[in-house]
Amino acid sequence: MDPRLRQKLARGRAAPEAEIDLHGMRREEAFLALKSFLLRAQDNGARLVLVVTGKGNGPERTGTTPGVLRKYVPEWLRSAQYHAIVAAFEEAARPHGGSGALYVLLRRRKALSPNAPQKLL
Repeated sequence: MDPRLRQKLARGRAAPEAEIDLHGMRREEAFLALKSFLLRAQDNGARLVLVVTGKGNGPERTGTTPGVLRKYVPEWLRSAQYHAIVAAFEEAARPHGGSGALYVLLRRRKALSPNAPQKLL
């Protein structure tokens, strides 16, 4: 992500345009909710969104592994399924959730020509 944008977010001079909180969702439910949210945000012209995964019961708390969503969401965002949606992502600044949240920079949707066939989801 752009260092200037990162600094503005950390100082509270910029904010994500939309947010989804995945707390309490099962992995499959969270996967579908995340994809739907990102597609809607992209369709609405959003460029930066916040995805809250929560921190889980990570090593810093109980000596166990990090939360399921904290582990899987970055993997999903790197996958080919999200390539057309996600340009970049990184851990959120402390005011927006720190290590329990991610900033996601969305790609701009390509304008369709009027004669191009429409893709159904």
